[in-house]
Amino acid sequence: MLKNISALAAGLLASLAVWAAPTVEMTTNLGKITLELFPEKAPKTVEIFLYNAKHGFYESTIFHRVINGFMIQGGGFSTAMEEKKVLTPALQNEATNGMENDRGTVAMARTQDPHSARVQFFINLKDNDFLNHRTSADPRGWGYTVFGKVTQGMDVVDKIAKVPTGNAGYYQDVPTTPVVIQSVKIISEK
Repeated sequence: MLKNISALAAGLLASLAVWAAPTVEMTTNLGKITLELFPEKAPKTVEIFLYNAKHGFYESTIFHRVINGFMIQGGGFSTAMEEKKVLTPALQNEATNGMENDRGTVAMARTQDPHSARVQFFINLKDNDFLNHRTSADPRGWGYTVFGKVTQGMDVVDKIAKVPTGNAGYYQDVPTTPVVIQSVKIISEK
């Protein structure tokens, strides 16, 4: 009987491991941030984010837009404010997934086109309800796809939020001293 219970427990643990959320560790020059991703809520977004992480795309990119009390955005520019060449396709917006842009959540940045997100992401510094999905009938109501949350390192996120910013060319809110994403390492995929 004890053997059967042990086998059952081992099987349950294996099942839980399959359903565990993918986790990544983002190392910046200001500290580490751990993100839990939500593939069940934003499958394509998580797939592309993990693909880019696996292939080193985010290494040596920066948080290029920092607005204290709003969000920090990164993942697409070098320290020279040159946009990295993106090899992945634009994503279908998954903001209808019921996830909200609350403090500590991670969402995809995009242009006015609701289906233009590719590699850039942002971490919400507060609850930003106006970024949530409202309607698919109007491009302004699509919202921004939340695909993860910070589980460790929110103190690092808050530290990044407080760095001095200025203009760099026609870009605003750029840290005057680069906040560099040194690596995004996948801790667990499932």
